[in-house]
Amino acid sequence: MSAAGYNADEMMTVTAARQLRDGAVCFVGIGLPSAACNLALRTHAPRLVLIYESGTVGTRPRVLPLSIGDGELAETATCVIPLPEVFAHYLQRGRVDVGFLSAAQIDRFGNLNSTVIGPYAQPRVRLPGSGGAPEIATHAREVLIIMKQSPRSFVAQLDFMTSVGYLAGAGARGRAGFPGRGPRAVITDLGVLRPASDSDELELAALYPGVTVDAVRAATGWPLRVAREVTVLEPPAAADLTALRTLQAATAQAHAAPVRLNL
Repeated sequence: MSAAGYNADEMMTVTAARQLRDGAVCFVGIGLPSAACNLALRTHAPRLVLIYESGTVGTRPRVLPLSIGDGELAETATCVIPLPEVFAHYLQRGRVDVGFLSAAQIDRFGNLNSTVIGPYAQPRVRLPGSGGAPEIATHAREVLIIMKQSPRSFVAQLDFMTSVGYLAGAGARGRAGFPGRGPRAVITDLGVLRPASDSDELELAALYPGVTVDAVRAATGWPLRVAREVTVLEPPAAADLTALRTLQAATAQAHAAPVRLNL
């Protein structure tokens, strides 16, 4: 916890939540994206429509789900539809405003790896895999990415490209025929990166209070570009922190409760 009363994870989650506008349709990944989206739902974006890969549409979970199969998502959803219909009716028809993703690795053009660390045939680590991330990265009108920043995760060369960002940059995504706009922002525990207009390469656009440009560069595995004007973001408001901490406490309590089987 910082002297200001919040920590880097809370700053990251609040910053990510601020990227979401009220009324948007958002395809949500589990973990950090889910926390940010559910915080936005409880604060400035009460009409945010959340879709999870299990086919739950308009879900308003009382606690953060452990997985896409968490019953909390189905119990609080407006409707539950087959997964192929989610992709065909929402994603591929351009009805998803925001895809919210995370990954194990990201490169300078916002391409993501959630498949393996090391050679594909003999990986050091086998990751959870793609799930629906490739389709979300392809078809969502825009993409938000949230990841903790370090040279191990922000790499010069991906071990495997699971989901496309801007490919090799300089318009390569559009030339390849991908319909969505690609990553609009990468929110980290140090600041926010956005694609440069002239190259699509990610550049540092905003810092958190007390974080330096040198610290962000040291946490990046390539020579990081810095925008001409780098803003310092406002710290989390008290209401944001209260909402986030209440959500996290409720989630911890719910997941710690014993499961009772009526046999």
